[in-house]
This record gives sequence, C-alpha cells and structure tokens, in this order.
Amino acid sequence: MTIRITSVPARTLVLTALAASLAGCGMISSIIDADKVDYKAARKQQGLEVPPDLTQLAKDNRYAVPDGKGVATASSLQQQPGATAPVAAGDQVGQVNTPNVRIEKAGSQRWLVVRATPETLWPVLKEFWHDNGFNLAVEDQKTGVLETEWNENRAKLPQDFIRNTVGKVFDGLYSTGERDKYRTRLERNADGTTEVFISHRGVEEVYSGPQKETTVWQPRATDPGLEAIFLTRLMARLENRDVKEVRPVAQTALNAPAVLHAKLVGDAVEVDEGYDRAWRRVGLALDRKGFTVEDRDRVQGVYFVRYVDPEGVKKDGFFSKIFGDSDKDKQAQRYRVQVKAEAGASVSRVTVLDAEGKPEKGPTGAKILNLLTDELK
Repeated sequence: MTIRITSVPARTLVLTALAASLAGCGMISSIIDADKVDYKAARKQQGLEVPPDLTQLAKDNRYAVPDGKGVATASSLQQQPGATAPVAAGDQVGQVNTPNVRIEKAGSQRWLVVRATPETLWPVLKEFWHDNGFNLAVEDQKTGVLETEWNENRAKLPQDFIRNTVGKVFDGLYSTGERDKYRTRLERNADGTTEVFISHRGVEEVYSGPQKETTVWQPRATDPGLEAIFLTRLMARLENRDVKEVRPVAQTALNAPAVLHAKLVGDAVEVDEGYDRAWRRVGLALDRKGFTVEDRDRVQGVYFVRYVDPEGVKKDGFFSKIFGDSDKDKQAQRYRVQVKAEAGASVSRVTVLDAEGKPEKGPTGAKILNLLTDELK
C-alpha cells in the first residue's frame, strides 16, 4: 500500500499548513488507532476519489476477475424456489454464549449461521453496512444479495507527525491508494437458519507509463482478515453484544490452520468436503472472484454464471479496457458451475459446463477451474 498526497497543489498546501502549525504549537499528541478498519471517515469526505471506471462498475453491476485478465458479468440472480438443503454438522470453530449465531469455517473461508429468517435479517444488514460507513450499490432482497459501493479504509493512513499536524485540516488530501467493497449473501436453510456470507474485493492504485507518470487501478488479493472483522461486528450486532465479547470467537476461527481442501484433477476440482459444505465454499469462491451468479439451484448443485474470455481483454488499463467498452458484454458466454457429491465418499467434484449443460472443454473452462482451485485451497 502506498500513502500518497493526491496532487502537487495539495502537497504545497500541506507544507504551508505544516509550517503554520509548527509555529503555533509546541507539542503534537500522538493518536493511537486501536481499530484496523474505518470507512466512516471516507464517507464523510466530499468527493472521495473513485476512478470513473469504478463508478461505472458500481452502477452497471459488472465485475472483473481479480487476476486482471478477465471479466465475469451477470444480470440479477434468480434463486430457484425451494432450493434449500439441511445444514450439515460442519467444522464449527466457535459460538457466542447463546444459540442464535455461530461462525463456521473451511480453510480461509468463514461464514455465519444465524437462527433467523432472511426477511428478518435483511433490514438489520442494511443498517449494519450503513453504520460501518458504506452506501449500498446492490440491494436485491429476492436473491439475498447486498453489495456495498467502493470505499476507502482510512484507518490505514499512518498516524505520524505530519499526518497528525495537518491531517485534521487537509485530511481529504491523503489517500491510501486502495478501495474496498463487500458483498453479503444470504442462503435460507431448511431448518429455519440462515447462512450469511461476507466476501471482500479490493483494488489498488499503481503507477503506470514509462516515467510512472500516470496511475491505474488494479485488483488486489482478497483479505480474509477484513472479512473476519465484519463477521465479528455482525455477530456482535445480532447478539446485541460488545465487539470485544465476540472477538475471541472470530479470532479463533481466523487463526485456525488452513488445510488444503481442493485440488485440480483433470477437468474437475475435487473438494474434500460433502455436498452441503462444498456448495457453500464454491458459492463464496465465486463471490470472492467477482462472479455474479445469474441463477443458482442448490438442489441440482448448479451455479449459472456469465464469463468473458480473459484473452480478449488487453492489459493497458485494467478498468478502462474492461468497463470502457460496452461491446465486451456481447462477448460474455454463459456457463454452469456444477457441484456433485461422489457416491459413498466425503468428496465433491466441481465441473464447468457450457450453456447447454455439456462439459466445457475449452480454455475458458480451464481458466474458471483454476480460479476456483486457487480460492478453494
């Protein structure tokens, strides 16, 4: 992460303010930020710097695969009625002192199981994200998907001498060079509980050009730590408890060793889990990789997705090339990601099918499998 002052005139203002401040005070008190996350400060700023391409992204609900080479796009998600399954007794790592909320894990993936319906949770989740400094770009109650707009984590700015001296006056001139967004997905279970998945996606501003005279926005890795922070906060909200009370539970989940749970075998990904848990993990992997599912059928084990061949995207300008040309939507092809349990074994197979339900043998199918394998490990 690069901390930068956003412009040359801004740097001049900062230096001027610093000189005036030093003349008027003898000592600067240090500020220790105990929290690693603060998106509220960014929302208070007027005109948070978000590239036009990112604004377009939120508006059109189009997403880039985070390796910078491809695009996954989708229209609204239409969940099949009745597509629910019983909750398997899973790899539970912690539970608050009441039976209403628990956190489960699989590798680096975490999610909540809440004893409440999606209809009950929906307004709570909307308020939760607003209270944490986010505006919502997607609110699809029918499919159980909420997605925030891009925002900046101002807690990452250093609390050093210069920042503490002039930051109170010119705080908007500083930038972390990073933006984050979060997707929340609800899945109803047959036993009356609801699974709540929170996935993170991030981009960072990097220098480009022969003389490094320009900057472009490129994807950065998913941060399971940020996901865990918001899962912890949501647990506290749902249990009407202080975050400090539930933090040890989530911290235990975060620190649990990640075991290799998946491997690529031929034209499929083998997941060392039964069907129910494999289904959840594949769904969260698709969320993390930026795919938006057009439809999902949990009974049949199928996610319906659209995907643009990564080889068709040029590398000179990640968002400008991906989101600046509406013709790329016409190149999107429909695929099915299918999850099937192996008979008599606690292993599931994940395959990629074409729009007609036949095995996808082309390079795009292999690309999707590689992305899923990387995320499911």
